Amino acid sequence: MSKSDMRRILVSGACGQIGSELTLALRERYGHENVVATGHRTKPSDKLCQSGPFEFIDVTRRETVEEVVEKYDIDTVYHLAAILSAVGEEKPHLAWEVNINGLYNILEVAREREMARVFCPSSIAVFGPETPRENTPQETVLRPRTMYGVTKVAGELLCNYYFKRFGLDVRGTRYPGIISSETLPGGGTTDYAVEIFYEAIRHQRYTCFLREDTVLPMMYMPDCIKATIDLMEADLSRLKHHADFNLAAMSFSPAELVAEIKKHIPEFTCEYQPDFRQAIADSWPRTIDDSAARQEWGWEPSYDLAAMTADMLEKLGQRIGSG
Repeated sequence: MSKSDMRRILVSGACGQIGSELTLALRERYGHENVVATGHRTKPSDKLCQSGPFEFIDVTRRETVEEVVEKYDIDTVYHLAAILSAVGEEKPHLAWEVNINGLYNILEVAREREMARVFCPSSIAVFGPETPRENTPQETVLRPRTMYGVTKVAGELLCNYYFKRFGLDVRGTRYPGIISSETLPGGGTTDYAVEIFYEAIRHQRYTCFLREDTVLPMMYMPDCIKATIDLMEADLSRLKHHADFNLAAMSFSPAELVAEIKKHIPEFTCEYQPDFRQAIADSWPRTIDDSAARQEWGWEPSYDLAAMTADMLEKLGQRIGSG
C-alpha cells in the first residue's frame, strides 16, 4: 500500500508502548491530520495530542469505534489496543474482553466499511511448552499457557478467517519483546529489558524478575516500527501468510544484557528474584525463524544487542539527565 493509497488511518492503543511511537511515525509518513490516535483511559502525551487528532474510544464498545471511523472516514486501522501477558494473567476476563471482543469489533467495522487494510499484531505468546524453543518455525504447535497467548492464537485465526471468508486485508506479525527509549511498557513478561536501562542510569542497580539465563526474542522499537509499516506496504500478491508472521531481531538473556550495559556503566549490578513471570517466559521460544517474513516482504532488522544498548543508554541518559 503506497502513501497515495492510504487516506485515513486509525491507531487503537495509541497511548501504549508501540502505539505512541508508531502513531508519530505514521503521521510523519502519511500526514499528521490523516492519522487519528485513539485511546481508552490513558491520558495522551502532549506530543501525541499536538501532532494530530486524538479521540477516546473503547474497543469493547463497538459504537465508540464506529463513531470515530465515521467522523474521520477511516480507511485503514492499526489495532494495537490489548491487555498484555502479565496483566492478562492477573485479569484473564479483561484480557479476553479486550483482546478478542475488541478485535472482533474492529474487524466487523472494517468489513462493513470495506476498509483497505487492518493491522493486528500477534505475539511470541502464541507459543507454548510443546513448541520448539530454538529457531521456532513459522508453522508449529500453538498451545500457550497464558490467557494473553490464548487470545493471540484466537486472534490470528480470526484475522486469517476474515481474509479468507470476507476478503478483508488483515496483516499481523508475532512481535517479540519490544524495547523502547520513549515509552514505558505496559505489563508484559519482557518488560525487564526496558526497566533495566532506567535503573542502570538512575541507580546503577536493578532487581530482575526473570532468571539470569532466560533467553527471549527481543526487538528494538525502530525495527518494530519499520517491520509494521513495511508489512502494511507490502504487495498483497507476495504474501502467502497474513496475520501470523514470525518476526525476529535478536535473542538474549538478562545476564547478557547486563554484561552489555556494564560496558557503558561498569559499576552497574543486577540481582535476580524470579516471580510468576518466569513461568510465562519458560513457555516461550528462545530464538525465532522469521524466514517467511524475510522472503515474502523483505524483512531485515537493523539493530543487534550492542547497537540497541548503546542507543538506549544515549537516549535515556539525555532525557533522564544522568548519562
